Amino acid sequence: MVTTPVKTEKRLTIQTVDIAPDTTTIRSLDWDRDRFDIEFGLQNGTTYNSYLIRGEKTALVDTSHAKFRQLYLDTLTGLIDPQEIDYIIISHTEPDHSGLVKDLLELAPQAVVLGAKTAIKFLEDLVHQPFEYEFVKSGSSIDLGKGHIIDFINAPNLHWPDTIFSYDRGTKILYTCDAFGMHYCGDSTFDEDLSAIERDYRFYYECLMAPNARSVISAMKRMDKLGEITTVANGHGPLLRYNLNELLNRYRDWSNAQTKAEKNVAVLYISDYGYSDRLSQAIAHGITKTGVAVEMVDLRSADNTEVHEIVSRAAGIVLGMPPLSGNNLQEIIANVGTALAASKEKQFIGMFESYGGDDEPIDPLLTKFREAGLKKAFPSIRIKDNPDEATYQLCEESGTDLGQLLTRDKLVKQMKSLDTDLDKALGRISGGLYIITATKGDVSSAMLASWVSQASFEPPGLTIAVAKDRAIESLMQVGDRFVLNVLEEGKYQNLMKHFLKRFKPGDDRFAGVDTQTAKNGSPILTDALAYIECEVVTRMECSDHWIVYSKVDNGRVSNPDALTAVHHRKVGNHY
Repeated sequence: MVTTPVKTEKRLTIQTVDIAPDTTTIRSLDWDRDRFDIEFGLQNGTTYNSYLIRGEKTALVDTSHAKFRQLYLDTLTGLIDPQEIDYIIISHTEPDHSGLVKDLLELAPQAVVLGAKTAIKFLEDLVHQPFEYEFVKSGSSIDLGKGHIIDFINAPNLHWPDTIFSYDRGTKILYTCDAFGMHYCGDSTFDEDLSAIERDYRFYYECLMAPNARSVISAMKRMDKLGEITTVANGHGPLLRYNLNELLNRYRDWSNAQTKAEKNVAVLYISDYGYSDRLSQAIAHGITKTGVAVEMVDLRSADNTEVHEIVSRAAGIVLGMPPLSGNNLQEIIANVGTALAASKEKQFIGMFESYGGDDEPIDPLLTKFREAGLKKAFPSIRIKDNPDEATYQLCEESGTDLGQLLTRDKLVKQMKSLDTDLDKALGRISGGLYIITATKGDVSSAMLASWVSQASFEPPGLTIAVAKDRAIESLMQVGDRFVLNVLEEGKYQNLMKHFLKRFKPGDDRFAGVDTQTAKNGSPILTDALAYIECEVVTRMECSDHWIVYSKVDNGRVSNPDALTAVHHRKVGNHY
């Protein structure tokens, strides 16, 4: 193993490891990256994994992020003369994996680029120079010699429309790019320490793969036909080898649970146009937090039959505004028309701008859906500048609002079941009244809570139960900081009334409320009895809540003689 460091403001290193005969991974380690494309925060950095397979011919699977340009190219040329590379396999064209293809083709113009048809079309626009290419799909294969026969399978929407997997029959390694990956940066090439990575593995799935659960299952069915798989060579994080079956089965179980949801939403977006893919992913993540399934549809590559089928069975539709001009415009407009024709009364509709520069106006298209009998799911998301953290939080909250609308009937039914002995017994468990406040970057949020308990003495720590569909849940990941505000008996009504009201997506939760700033950056409610500054240490998943354990860093009481407000419920089947 060779590790080559480079001195920068952010730690960037390269790791090269032989993972099988004739097979080397080139891992670009981004130690200090704390956000991934703004949508969600990272606690342990990330990696961008590339692979070199040398038989009688040589193939390179994916490249790296542009920030690693010189470091990656120097490492690659130290391993092989680029003139000896016969194939460049593009698992998908997201820039963190294909960002150096143009540079590589300048060094290896003889290389044949292999990718899905949509991937090659995108690369033509990216590279702006002629290059040799071949389309590959399920059933395609190439023979590199020395037993390295590479089989390809389609894996669209994982999490990019043009994703393909590559399987080496000789080493039994499956190259999966984003699928089965995680944002985790460490010295270990493989997944030896399951406890260290499983939290990031699940978080990655929730953010990127859960909205594509049906596509996950379809891809895994194709994987089952490949035969033995000894290693999953993913695009981010440690490669899967030591806990391979366990981690693959978790994907299968999580995805099966998603697809069994009673209701689903069709999220229609346009790949490679503006920020459509990123915005749609944030909305989809918000929807899946409520237990509603999502089916992602790329209007640029989907056929009319697929669009019609998905929209017609959906309980809701989210549509990213199409461009007024550009490539594949007729196909996109035709698919939008198909979605409109397949829509029906009582479905919900939500729309967002892609911020691609020439988005079609929202209002005329929304009017057509409303005239067809659809109900508006959330205020249309209109973007005037490049999306920032607040924009993506707005998208996630809008998705959550839609999911809650679709599950409202179930909640109402649950609330009407007030007379069981079990419900009454659970209702006798009382709790205090607290308000959790948190700030991360440009985003702030708050939540009224009563399921709070001290959990440890050394270090002092506490647990909070947070419903999965709460907006603040995204700000309470491991390593995040927040404030627990303790409400005072007899003086809590105004604060409780304020934070109990339903906020629209993107609303300022603290408008009209007196606050101060804690040392950890989160708001302290001036009228609270006490505040406690916390840092999330770990999270345990329950069916509809996360149990968040946090260590306590700081705190203060404003009135030592006052008592904590207490919440008594009559039944235990809802708040």
